[in-house]
Amino acid sequence: MHDDRGLVEARLKRVLDERIRPAVYSASVPLDVAVWNAPGEPVPVAEGLAAEPSPITVGTRWGAPWGTSWFRVTGTVPAAWAGRTVEAVLDLGFDENMPGFQCEGLVYRPDGTPVKGLNPRNQWVRIGAPAEGGEEVRLHIEAASNPVILDYHPFLPTELGDKETAGTEPQYRLARMDLAVFEESVWQLVMDLEVLGELMPELPADSARRREILRAVDRALDAVDLQDVPGTAAAARARLEQVLATPAEPSAHRISAVGHAHIDSAWLWPLRETVRKVARTTSNMTALLEDEPDFVFAMSQAQQWAWVKEHRPEVWAKVKKAVADGRFVPAGGMWVESDTNMPGSEAMARQFVHGKRFFLDEFGIENDEAWLPDTFGFAAGLPQIIKAAGSKWLLTQKISWSQTNTFPHHTFRWEGIDGTRILTHFPPVDTYNCSMKGSEIAHAARNFKDKGVARHSLAPTGWGDGGGGTTREMVAKAARMRDLEGAARVVWETPEAFFTKAEAEYADPPVWVGELYLELHRATLTSQARTKQGNRRSEHLLREAELWAATAAVRTGFPYPYERLDRIWKTVLLHQFHDILPGSSIAWVHREAEGTYAAVAEELNAVVDAAQRALAGDGTAELVFNSAPHARHGVPAGGAARPVCGGAAHLRPREGGGYVLGNGLLRVEIDERGLVVSAYDIGADRETVAPGAAANLLQLHPDFPNMWDAWDVDAFYRNTGTDLVEADLVEPADLVEPAGPGEGTGTAAVRIVRSFGSSRVTQVLSLAPGAKRLDIDTEVDWHETEKFLKLAFPLDVHAERYASETQFGHFHRATHTNTSWEAAKFEACNHRFVHIGEPGWGVALVTDSTYGHDVTRTVRAADSGTTTTFRASLLRAPRFPDPRTDQGVHRFRHALAPGATIGDAVREGYRVNLPERRVTGADAAVAPLVAVDDDAVVVTAVKLADDGGGDVVVRFHESRGGRARATLTAGFPLAGAVATDLLERPVAGGRTVERTGDTMSLALRPFELVTLRLTRA
Repeated sequence: MHDDRGLVEARLKRVLDERIRPAVYSASVPLDVAVWNAPGEPVPVAEGLAAEPSPITVGTRWGAPWGTSWFRVTGTVPAAWAGRTVEAVLDLGFDENMPGFQCEGLVYRPDGTPVKGLNPRNQWVRIGAPAEGGEEVRLHIEAASNPVILDYHPFLPTELGDKETAGTEPQYRLARMDLAVFEESVWQLVMDLEVLGELMPELPADSARRREILRAVDRALDAVDLQDVPGTAAAARARLEQVLATPAEPSAHRISAVGHAHIDSAWLWPLRETVRKVARTTSNMTALLEDEPDFVFAMSQAQQWAWVKEHRPEVWAKVKKAVADGRFVPAGGMWVESDTNMPGSEAMARQFVHGKRFFLDEFGIENDEAWLPDTFGFAAGLPQIIKAAGSKWLLTQKISWSQTNTFPHHTFRWEGIDGTRILTHFPPVDTYNCSMKGSEIAHAARNFKDKGVARHSLAPTGWGDGGGGTTREMVAKAARMRDLEGAARVVWETPEAFFTKAEAEYADPPVWVGELYLELHRATLTSQARTKQGNRRSEHLLREAELWAATAAVRTGFPYPYERLDRIWKTVLLHQFHDILPGSSIAWVHREAEGTYAAVAEELNAVVDAAQRALAGDGTAELVFNSAPHARHGVPAGGAARPVCGGAAHLRPREGGGYVLGNGLLRVEIDERGLVVSAYDIGADRETVAPGAAANLLQLHPDFPNMWDAWDVDAFYRNTGTDLVEADLVEPADLVEPAGPGEGTGTAAVRIVRSFGSSRVTQVLSLAPGAKRLDIDTEVDWHETEKFLKLAFPLDVHAERYASETQFGHFHRATHTNTSWEAAKFEACNHRFVHIGEPGWGVALVTDSTYGHDVTRTVRAADSGTTTTFRASLLRAPRFPDPRTDQGVHRFRHALAPGATIGDAVREGYRVNLPERRVTGADAAVAPLVAVDDDAVVVTAVKLADDGGGDVVVRFHESRGGRARATLTAGFPLAGAVATDLLERPVAGGRTVERTGDTMSLALRPFELVTLRLTRA
């Protein structure tokens, strides 16, 4: 037989595009349309329905950027359509090639009942099949004219990302507002032909199955009368029945399709718009669940569920019913799909606490899976947190975006820093917006890397980010591929059902140890510095507020602010969403975030102040409150006392220019350029700075990645750079106050001022009495564009690896680039510290707000010694999606600690992030509520139990990567102690707490995380 594949496939495409798809609606009449444009922000539904609209015609432009327009559509079903299925086709001006990221609508009945969302691939509203015709139709559409930020030419700077700069130019043109007859048989024929047409190219060219499908399609097209498609669709379908009924091979890959709509809690739209996106999508999905009995939909992010409950109670009622039916599934057990690299230990834990508790309280449902398809890599401390929250599985997709290395597994066990292992799945479909196209299903089957030992994968199916979720077309295609030769077997299932099957069939999956590093989007560790600083400071203020409020509640009866802390935690957790904290959202989002963080700080400082004043009592003595987990200057961790002062630091001119700082522990030389050319550890008789090099070196690089401007920094940025060595001013600095209480008034300091481009940097380098560290305070008035600012410290240290802090511990990365896996990690994340060391001696670099960094090593020609260079990433200046990213004044604090151990690094990291507070009161110390006698055991939270019962909850972990044996002492009469999970529930078969009176003996594994619930006598 002659090969006519190309001829038939081209015929199929044209007939589908030009005849069959247009015939899905065989007759139509226009609707009458009127519109009312809401002034300012969106209005309540009742107000929108009651407003008096003005007439508007199809073809008219509408919708200022970020505006809301209420359309009223009315019409009458023609009498000739009696008994036929009628739908309203409502096209607001959609671009079908861009599902999501544009205008959207939510359709209401006149009584305010939501019907469904309107989206680019979901423009229909079922009216019904009136028996007689003449039925009156009246619908209302709440339409959002969200501007297109990420267009066909992506990453172009735009002012549309903030309503304050977006202007008023209408964004869309009303395209179609009709009543139409829906031809069910034609629509089903389209589904048949699409499934077979998409399957054919995925089969071997010489396979019998491909030829069978080709011949069946050819015969079906012969049966279609192009002038009467509705009248001949059934006959065409009959010619496809046999090929559609042929069952799949027994060995066919199994795909668990999960209805899904990945909705970023903020990204190219503000938070307020996400509230409405969620309402539109959930309306769509509850409607689809009613129509499709096999369909299952899963939605993550408890915050988004809470928005529906608070803002759209009429939608919430439908959601609750669908959840009760077991088909609308809460997923993930987190407050939002957060970034996991930058959130601190407690914040990462609270994502699960608040997320899981919401689903438990609302539905009695406990999530076993973490659901993070779009997060930009995963910190090595996460497995332990997932387990401690009572979960056991993780799903993600984003690692498939890595540019350099292909991850070797799809189902595996992921091992974290403490040894905890979590069953993890990367869907081989390589998208979290699967649309059930044949190419996607075939790719999943081919791509699956665990063939021969496993056969199940998951496909998150549906359009996200305003695309409206799963469509009826996706459901129809999945039904045809449930058991179809040549395709994977597709079935709608919950995430739990998938993971249960995957775990059962794969008893001994491979293990991946350490972080799941995304080889992309590395610049999200630096972009939008104010957002990152707001997060870091909020996390530490929450620690302080809980600690001092709990201490004051137990000691003085201070009213513990349960509801206030719960609300603030949820606000901070929301802003850890994976496009807010990473700095990849529009200007509007980050402008609002800055204001939110300021309000959070004000409120938490008020809580801290009130609690500390209650503890200090009346008097004129100055007490120092120490929120850190280590004693400082005689003040115990978590307690207050008068500090022990001592020591002195001095400053003298340096020969050749500059100054020398000293305090008996360190001698620091700052040359005439304001660069640190020596940081000498006197006790160890050891120089820190590499020979011939200078530390505290600001370096400026061009920064224009190939794409994803706010997200990416490409390796070639290092090819060109400028060392900022010219100083406007280098002089002694008079500090307004010492670096910390108890450090005396003899702090020695030098001020350096530099100018470059349109920017200016002012630094104060200070050495406090008794402190084995150099504090570096940097103020940058930043007005550069597409530049990357680094702060470099070349160290005389030979190290093949270094440690950076992560949640509940630290993680080691290579300093070399032996393989492509190591070379790809040219920008990485740390929390409060990085530690670089040789056996017996090391250096810590600590930070109060930066996350991104790089570490490189070179061998010096002069002496063959190794220089290991740490560089903190300070600022970027991408122009998309916020054209004025980070412009203005920023303040950073870093410290260089020569001779530091890992324990010193932990301690100094907390010091720079938790400065002591001075409070005037009685001359009596405040004993810690909970004390630990081993500094290796770090307390991350002291609080009252969330259930309001008055128990004290303390969370701690081993921080140095070794074994620890410690005694924990309660500063109150103790009636009982029990180990719990993160949700403060006793752990079945968990650790036994050895208690004698008010003390408990503890033995911890490396990085082990423990939560204890202490009952007061």
